[in-house]
Amino acid sequence: MFTGIIEALGKVVAIENNSGMVTAEVHIENRSEYLAQLGDSIAINGCCLTVSKIPEALTYRFDISKETLSKTNLNSLAIDQTVNLERAARLGSHMGGHLVSGHVDGLAEVVSVSQDADGWQVLVQVPKNFSRYLIDKGSICLDGVSLTINTLSDSDEGSHVGLTLIPTTVQETTFSQLKPGQALNLEVDILGKYLERLIKHR
Repeated sequence: MFTGIIEALGKVVAIENNSGMVTAEVHIENRSEYLAQLGDSIAINGCCLTVSKIPEALTYRFDISKETLSKTNLNSLAIDQTVNLERAARLGSHMGGHLVSGHVDGLAEVVSVSQDADGWQVLVQVPKNFSRYLIDKGSICLDGVSLTINTLSDSDEGSHVGLTLIPTTVQETTFSQLKPGQALNLEVDILGKYLERLIKHR
């Protein structure tokens, strides 16, 4: 489990395609220390991956399966691309965001990005099959970042979700590079999914 609070930024330094599975190496960019061991879980842009090798200090290798590539934006990883990183939360640790599983549900698309006195105003389009899990002022996870839904508007095509990004969020994540048309890994609130299934099978 994760919390959606980004700990570090990494840069993709190597990519290898092995019969459809991708192996990627990520080097920590903005930390002098980032402790992880072989087998640890780290969320890359909100997608839970396992450290498969540590080639050198602050560099971690991950194997990305075909299933993960088909459901996330990791299928477009490129050399020198910056990614959001978060190590798995520990029991008893501070919960800064919300419960995030690291299991991406699908992709959301950035519609618009603008700046005002409050920060950055971002509008994203969420596919209709995930609209039922969204509530006004509820939580949403985009590219591994825990965010609060400021505005919510539903249509036949899906939902427009309005978000406000404070300067710290922009500075400490890849969101400084957000642009219209960009695909973001989407994870809706896990509690809503559990509740839906419980009601359906009661």
